[in-house]
Amino acid sequence: MPLAAAPRPLLPLWGAVLASIVGGAVLDLAYPSVGWWPLAFVGVGLALVALVGRSVWGAVLVGFVFGATFYLIHIVWITRYLGVVPWFALAGIETVFMAIGSIGLTLSYRWMPRLFPSRWASLVALPLLIGGVWTARELFMGSWPYTGFPWARIGMSQSESPLAHLASWTGVAGLTFLMVAFTAAVIEWFRLARFRDLRTAIPSAAVAVLLLVVPAFPTTPSGALRVGSVQGNGPSGYFDPRDRNDVLNAQLEASAPLFGEDLDVLLWPEGGIDSDPLANESTARTLDALAERVDAPLIVNAATTRGDDTYNTSMLWIAGEGAVQLHDKTNPVPMGEYVPDRWFYEALAPDLIGLIQREYTPGTNRPFLDVDGVGVGLAICFDVIYDDVIWAGAQDGAQVYMFQTNNADFRDTDENLQQLAFARMRAIETGRSVVNLSTVGTSQVIAADGSTIDGLPAGQPGHMLTEVPLYTGLTPAVVVGPWVQALLGWGSLVVLLGLGVAVKVAGRRKAETPAPLGAGVGQRG
Repeated sequence: MPLAAAPRPLLPLWGAVLASIVGGAVLDLAYPSVGWWPLAFVGVGLALVALVGRSVWGAVLVGFVFGATFYLIHIVWITRYLGVVPWFALAGIETVFMAIGSIGLTLSYRWMPRLFPSRWASLVALPLLIGGVWTARELFMGSWPYTGFPWARIGMSQSESPLAHLASWTGVAGLTFLMVAFTAAVIEWFRLARFRDLRTAIPSAAVAVLLLVVPAFPTTPSGALRVGSVQGNGPSGYFDPRDRNDVLNAQLEASAPLFGEDLDVLLWPEGGIDSDPLANESTARTLDALAERVDAPLIVNAATTRGDDTYNTSMLWIAGEGAVQLHDKTNPVPMGEYVPDRWFYEALAPDLIGLIQREYTPGTNRPFLDVDGVGVGLAICFDVIYDDVIWAGAQDGAQVYMFQTNNADFRDTDENLQQLAFARMRAIETGRSVVNLSTVGTSQVIAADGSTIDGLPAGQPGHMLTEVPLYTGLTPAVVVGPWVQALLGWGSLVVLLGLGVAVKVAGRRKAETPAPLGAGVGQRG
């Protein structure tokens, strides 16, 4: 197979670096608190334009600049209490992964046109490969090292856009793929400059129609659950000064207006109890009394110790019976809820690592509770960003989700709004209502279509009493989500590797082919 010439860069290197800086900053604006979701396409587009025709090291440079600009802006909320070292550390490792992953994107732009120089390969196959490689990078960053950091996925930027409904079919990874593929297709259409041939616009237009027209997958209404949820606004931050049971007492005080109300379950947020009710008899008696006053079971959360292990535990508490069902947080936050390889990191930053006294053990029980025959799916704080936790709840029979979180360490930052956006995407993805409850806000009840049913202002104690709709039936995202991820992740990398091998083989054959007799000999005229 003869090889075509490699594509030329669309921008000089200095222009590509500038485009990467602008692209990273623009991409952040697509997420809350600004939330201008169309800018996700602009940010991705600038990142891709900067990579076309680049060398490997050029791709590393522009990918690094794009990643650094985006992450340093996007997760600046880490500095609220923890300072600049964790901010630079997390943004730095994510930036390195963005830079390395950019090599795959620039090689896609180099190899695909060399092997398949037709315009239809450029308009169809190349954008699909670019979308797949970008998604593969995103999936890797969301799973490694340790449990990864799947915080800033492109699909998650669309929680309040008309595109969010596609997540019910493809999951968040599939939505990322379609958005990036669409952006790459538009870029290729402009590169070809065949605007008079309307057929060349078909691939971009087809993906646009798919993004905008396909309705959300319908789940089946199955009644309602009357949920009381309480945001105590207690001193629940890691460094908040407090006395024993201050957080518990704040939750109790904010729950008082619900006494005598008709409710099916009372929900408290993550860390709403600052002592272990499984070991502390006084705390257990307090919860028993609360359950009797509201005449309903409780879903509460506390740090619990069982044997030598400590867990971040949500529990279903029934008066006189105690904790009858437990769920321990599946993915404790590295460097926040535990320190992996503590000996290594303490050698690097002993004072900072010494501040992290918690050592939560990852839970292995399912994120699901049965509340009087109603299935409740759970996600504790940052577990909301892990697909497998969310899908497991639905697969076990969840008819509604209850997400318990504690945002007190990030008061008055974009973190709580970004996490709320993830909760909204999960409602749409699974076709389930979500009660997203924080110790300090922002707390909301979210419908299966992503609309807001009820809410509480951040930074104030309060309660909600809400008829929360229940649903049954699994969306395609829940059923085939793992297969979509495998196809987009590993499948894209296999295709890219195959292209590289084919280019190498074709190049070697060309080099070994003898020149025609007389080639290069000058002719006298």
